[in-house]
Amino acid sequence: MSTPVHLTPARRPAAVLASARQRREGSRTGSPYRNPAEHALLGIQAGAGNRAATAAVQRARAGEQAGGQGSAPQNSTAPAGAQKKNYRDRIAGLLDRFKKNLDPIDTFIKGVQTPANAGFTQQAAAAANEGLKHSAAASGTSAASGNLLTEATGTVVSGMDAYKNMKDARKHETGAGHHTAGKKAKVKGTDAVVGAAGSGAYSAAIAKEVTKIQKAADAAVASEASGIASASVAALKSARSVFRVGGAARKYRKVKELGDPHLVHAESLARLNESREHANWAAAEAFVALDAYWKQDGEGRLELIGEAVDAAWEAMGEARDAAETLQRAERDVEKLNTVQGYAKKKQLTKIGKETVGGALGESTKAAAGVVTAVAAGTAGLASNPVGWGLAGAGAGLVLGVTLYKALRAATKRYEEVRRPEVWAPQGETPAEAASRSESLKHALKFWKKVSKGERQAMAREIYALAAGPHIPGSGGTTQEMRQSGMALLIALKAGPSDHKLDEDAWVASLDDPAKTDAWIKEIAEQLASG
Repeated sequence: MSTPVHLTPARRPAAVLASARQRREGSRTGSPYRNPAEHALLGIQAGAGNRAATAAVQRARAGEQAGGQGSAPQNSTAPAGAQKKNYRDRIAGLLDRFKKNLDPIDTFIKGVQTPANAGFTQQAAAAANEGLKHSAAASGTSAASGNLLTEATGTVVSGMDAYKNMKDARKHETGAGHHTAGKKAKVKGTDAVVGAAGSGAYSAAIAKEVTKIQKAADAAVASEASGIASASVAALKSARSVFRVGGAARKYRKVKELGDPHLVHAESLARLNESREHANWAAAEAFVALDAYWKQDGEGRLELIGEAVDAAWEAMGEARDAAETLQRAERDVEKLNTVQGYAKKKQLTKIGKETVGGALGESTKAAAGVVTAVAAGTAGLASNPVGWGLAGAGAGLVLGVTLYKALRAATKRYEEVRRPEVWAPQGETPAEAASRSESLKHALKFWKKVSKGERQAMAREIYALAAGPHIPGSGGTTQEMRQSGMALLIALKAGPSDHKLDEDAWVASLDDPAKTDAWIKEIAEQLASG
């Protein structure tokens, strides 16, 4: 871990300051928090409160300062449009970095603090403990404030990404670049809509907790509204996950329908093997003829020997070419089998994550919101063990999937710098392997994406199988294998209709070296999405 930088503490959120002030006032009035449950609650709030939020802000500021020191001075003669775009990209980058710094805090709040608050609220209601009820409301205000900050920042970042990708899609009009940008624009636009709805739900949750703190007369109404809002947002997220599960299932089915490459290409491999055997027999016969000419006497012997040598040399070349073609086809069949298996595995993994964390987790949270709203409408502010249990179960499912994703991403970041030669592009000299400690530091940089991992390597393999003869490394691919590579692209939703191209133009784009990077990026995106 790097040495922490001591900066001036950032201004703390108003909700946290209010909570601290109320604790001080409580201690002055002779009502200290002696209940063990209340001490545990305050520990949770402190763990996710001031220090964590301050650390996140400091990391974001440090990133901004580093970016400012490392960047070159702006060219005052640059066009106004270019400067505006540069500022917009920098702002989007800073917001994205800030949001990713907030994500661990937000995960802790959603998975630990919020369910714990629900439990303490239920306990306080059952025991008529006003002090614990007050503490739970204060902690809930802090939690909802942290959620709101993360969700609102994510909404802005998603909106900016959607706008940028919409412009990129219009600029490319057709092809892989158009499809990649267009799909991202739709995804980020949906994320922005869901984020805006989530921000509204967290605002309602803050209002609910504040009314509890103030013991306002309309606290029950605020609690009911908050329950309905949270249930609606959770239902929206659950529906989106169901849609993603359906897309991943369809893509998995289409890839599976391509069949086992060993069986699909058994006939073409047999033909290539037969051609190799014929070429070997022709070479053997040429050498037998050459040997016979060596034993003959008479005029024209040397001329006949020369012709026999030429024929034997040509036959040897044909035999060698036939053997290399067969070996290349066999390697390509193994590659195709590997990438098809990887594509199916990615879709199955996506189905599992979206089902557990989205369809089940969010629907359970939606049910908890409904129970909260019903309880608030029928029994005032009385809590309900059913609502508490549902909230905890839903949060547990979402937290489990989040931790799984975080662990997988950290492992990939570690491997990226620890063993760079594993997934390095063919023909490219891999970077020097980092030490174990440096790799661990890189693995903990959760705001960074993996740029040279397994998915990118598989995308390059798929492109090499489907690409045309003018692409380096794809000239020796057989036509049957190239057709299989193209069929895999179509199954991954990267076909002619997806790119708004006719078949000839689509095939030509696969044979255009200038579009190689766009194609590899497109394939990597389609492997990850449903």
